[in-house]
Amino acid sequence: MSSSLCSSLSLSSPSINPKSPIRFRSKSMLSTIRCAVGEVIAEPKAVSVAEPLLLNAVRGEKVERPPVWLMRQAGRYMKSYQLICEKYPSFRERSENVDLVVEISLQPWKVFKPDGVILFSDILTPLPGMNIPFDIVKGKGPVIYNPLRTAEDVDQVTEFVPEESVPYVGEALTILREEVKNDAAVLGFVGAPFTLASYVVEGGSSKHFSKIKKLAFSDPKVLHALLQKFTTSMAKYIKYQADNGAQAVQIFDSWATELSPVDFEEFSLPYLKQIVDTVKATHPNLPLILYASGSGGLLERLSLTSVDVVSLDWTVDMAEGRKRLGADIAVQGNVDPGVLFGSKEFITNRILDTVRKAGNSKHILNLGHGIVVGTPEENVAHFFEVAKGIRY
Repeated sequence: MSSSLCSSLSLSSPSINPKSPIRFRSKSMLSTIRCAVGEVIAEPKAVSVAEPLLLNAVRGEKVERPPVWLMRQAGRYMKSYQLICEKYPSFRERSENVDLVVEISLQPWKVFKPDGVILFSDILTPLPGMNIPFDIVKGKGPVIYNPLRTAEDVDQVTEFVPEESVPYVGEALTILREEVKNDAAVLGFVGAPFTLASYVVEGGSSKHFSKIKKLAFSDPKVLHALLQKFTTSMAKYIKYQADNGAQAVQIFDSWATELSPVDFEEFSLPYLKQIVDTVKATHPNLPLILYASGSGGLLERLSLTSVDVVSLDWTVDMAEGRKRLGADIAVQGNVDPGVLFGSKEFITNRILDTVRKAGNSKHILNLGHGIVVGTPEENVAHFFEVAKGIRY
């Protein structure tokens, strides 16, 4: 191996030419690449670490490779999950039963050994505990039976008490920590206030978000009151998850990017920042990850929330995202989920390109969105094999 190849393997800077040569050896070829004294050597024996790789990477500590997990890594692309769905067709039953939540959360862990094991749940899980009935209907998605659109509706929203409303979440997280130990980080997650408000005002998913925008622009006091209730509840929910085993928590603000920058600053940003400030007051060392799909136009504003990690979607070039966010904040992502339908060589090249651009510090390798239904399971396995074979 030449010295020029060694320099490309170092992945030391986002400015490294993404087309520079880099090799990956498959499991059948000693599985990993390292650059040492100009030659390829086998992967060293694993050593026990005090904390999961993912947490070390977020803190900016020196790590030998980027930690990797995938959004929706537990889900319908896995045959084992499909079998559970046949037996338990209701999503809410699958996501509100401790034994099923644990089993489903651990399915990808047992097969791929990701560096993050995320709780199998839904961002809408807290709604019944706030007096907002909902269901998830196959083929239709979330359905809010009584959409909230008036001050009187918002007044009926009650305070969320996780211990009483979702005890199965705490129990599942505790079991996951016992199962995974520190071989991976156990991840919790919540929905962001604006995204939750979008669902309950629209009555479910939406294409144009006309109902919540009508509320925002014609009666903003009502929307702000609803957003504040979600903010208080989600801060409490994050703390509850952390107290029961979550070692990092991801906040999904999926629909905030439907807002213009000026409206994001009014209806999303202050509430996200309030959540972060509230959580950090009691849990200063809990890493918080923020993901918003289609966030290219809002990246700089996302960093103003003071989260520890911004998760980039695939429409943002990783090197450019790094530059726009600055060196102090960690990044996650951002391979296009569609890449997993490509050839193994194509998948490998996209992973390595992303890692080069992200650099060798504060990067969690992930997709830019969740795994798509129908993704070949063998390609997901290849993604993890390549990712775990990388060495800085």
